[in-house]
Amino acid sequence: MNKVYKNANEALFDIRDESVIMLGGFGLCGIPENCIAALVQLNVQKITCISNNAGVDDFGIGLLLKKKQVKKMIASYVGENAEFERQLLSGEMEVDLIPQGTLATRCMASGYGMPVIYTPAGVGTEVAEGKEVRNFNGKDYLMEYAFNADFALVKAWKGDHLGNLIYKETARNFNPLMAMAGKITIAEVEELVQPGELNPDYIHTPGIYVHRIFQGTNYEKRIEQRTVREK
Repeated sequence: MNKVYKNANEALFDIRDESVIMLGGFGLCGIPENCIAALVQLNVQKITCISNNAGVDDFGIGLLLKKKQVKKMIASYVGENAEFERQLLSGEMEVDLIPQGTLATRCMASGYGMPVIYTPAGVGTEVAEGKEVRNFNGKDYLMEYAFNADFALVKAWKGDHLGNLIYKETARNFNPLMAMAGKITIAEVEELVQPGELNPDYIHTPGIYVHRIFQGTNYEKRIEQRTVREK
């Protein structure tokens, strides 16, 4: 099975309107820049995005928000995006805010084939509204469903033709969890190598989880807020 594609547009050929899409990254760190640009170009509409956050106004998922391609945003943090806030407050977009640990664990559950998880996070708050609560050993837990994503778009530092991936430092973040969780996982990498060139001890995502892979180009790797100390 050939997993290698020429570019993002070819790899995302079957993404349709109303798809549920996981997008790796944390802030702007480790986001699939090429895949997001392709989604903008393909003009896919009414998508549900599962991501740690919504990027910034002019980059990352913010580009999809700008074109109003996102019907629903499932995230744990939205503070850096004014357009996101505007669409949320105006009712133009549905938003599901989730505690960050719950978001990560629901991704993991999807990859593990588990239908639900139980977590104490959110018990007694608005997060618990309409959800089942069960008591284990005297403590209440929320039942949260695993995600059901059509696609997972992730970004790695290196990958091989079999789909094995290595992430670099903090750019790993949500990428490994989401790579396991998508029905179809598409990975973009900075460097694509032949099988056998990656040290197996350093592989973070085994190729069995990855269905398509391509070598990305022109990475900007922006930083949301650059903070430096005074000299």
